[in-house]
Amino acid sequence: MLFRFFSFLTLQLAGVAAGWWLGGHWGTLAGLALAGLLWFTLDLLRGASVLRWLKRGEASGAPALRGLWGEVSDRTRRLLRQREQQTQDSQARLQEFLAAIQASPNGVVLLDKTGCIEWCNQIAAEQFGFDARRDVLQQIGNLVRDPAFAAYYAGGDYAHEISIPGPGSTPSRPVRVSVHLHPYGEGRKLLLSRDVTALELAEAMRRDFVANVSHEIRTPLTVLSGFVETLRTLPLNESERARYLELMAQQSQRMQTLVNDLLTLSRLEGSPPPGGAGWTPVSSLLEQCLQEAHTLSAVLTHGQSAGHDLRLDPAPDPRSRGEIAGAPNELHSALSNLLNNAVRYTPAGGVIEVRWRLLPDGRAEFSVKDSGPGIAPEHIPRLTERFYRVDRSRSRETGGTGLGLAIVKHVAQRHGAELHIASTPGLGSTFSIIFPASRIRGPHAGAPVLTATPAAARSTESLQK
Repeated sequence: MLFRFFSFLTLQLAGVAAGWWLGGHWGTLAGLALAGLLWFTLDLLRGASVLRWLKRGEASGAPALRGLWGEVSDRTRRLLRQREQQTQDSQARLQEFLAAIQASPNGVVLLDKTGCIEWCNQIAAEQFGFDARRDVLQQIGNLVRDPAFAAYYAGGDYAHEISIPGPGSTPSRPVRVSVHLHPYGEGRKLLLSRDVTALELAEAMRRDFVANVSHEIRTPLTVLSGFVETLRTLPLNESERARYLELMAQQSQRMQTLVNDLLTLSRLEGSPPPGGAGWTPVSSLLEQCLQEAHTLSAVLTHGQSAGHDLRLDPAPDPRSRGEIAGAPNELHSALSNLLNNAVRYTPAGGVIEVRWRLLPDGRAEFSVKDSGPGIAPEHIPRLTERFYRVDRSRSRETGGTGLGLAIVKHVAQRHGAELHIASTPGLGSTFSIIFPASRIRGPHAGAPVLTATPAAARSTESLQK
């Protein structure tokens, strides 16, 4: 302000002096007026330069002025820079916020008051099947056409969430998406979505599991209670009593087997994976499993001579099969279940071939091939599900619980192994487990496996017996 006052005063004095020197009294008045007009014109030009700079809206390029207009331009430049810095900070925070939403495992969609998409993250685009950029400002109702969602959106009651099919959902591979709307602002809505396919499948499996366990236990309990009532109320001779007691023992054994399998599954799912420090000879595992298979075969065929022909590939030296690292009881359970299943589902007189071979890459394969009726292709993907049976009547006749292959799958996964199933109806089935090289220790990795001759097979059987 002082600069502005002194500049005005100096220009007035200069005008007065010049007018007095040129025109006397009237020249003084004219010089005073011209000096004031000149100062006003110059001040107006300085203000116009500041106004032009302000119209550009940029902090840079401010006019270099002194006085009032210089102070105005300096303060304005500082304010513009502060505003630009605040805008940059706000943009950075917004980008961080959007990046956090993008990283969310759940879908997020912002809807305006007309139901148009303002923004969505990539998860939501995948779950609903639309493009995150192309479909911005599109009506959500035009993109998500499920009737349940349309009724939910139009109803206005958003206190609960709904579940709708996801894109590409099929009866064999269902995809379910949970949707929840949250109103905010002036008519806007926040749509949150999450993939609940695994949760709904787990819930369905839990219901099926409870139903199957209840059914499997209820059947032998009904038989037992009936026989107990018979023994208590009817006069029976010794042979009838012995027959009923034998049937009761069978049903009791069936329940005991079921409970043991359930406990095994529970232990497998709730314990940490086995380490690789303990080594077990493969030959001892095979011998134990084969002995149990012979026993089961004798029970199922009632000791008939035409039992199952169990063949184990001979080894020149049992040590040539090597050793395997893991939990011995789990490994025995898996190998025994495969072998026992082959015995249960192969008719008497059928051939069951058991093989253990070391592969060239250091892995090892245990396989059981039977000459049973085989399995249709549509059943193979579900064989490892709990209580899934191809032939329920046949399974119950042979004492199966429907949990054997589920146990095998869990044991294989815990040991880093792969379970393979190959079957052709009418030509038998082959179940094999391929163990990783890190769990195999053998002196002759990749050595060829000798083909079992009938004589060798009979010799092996006699040794196992």
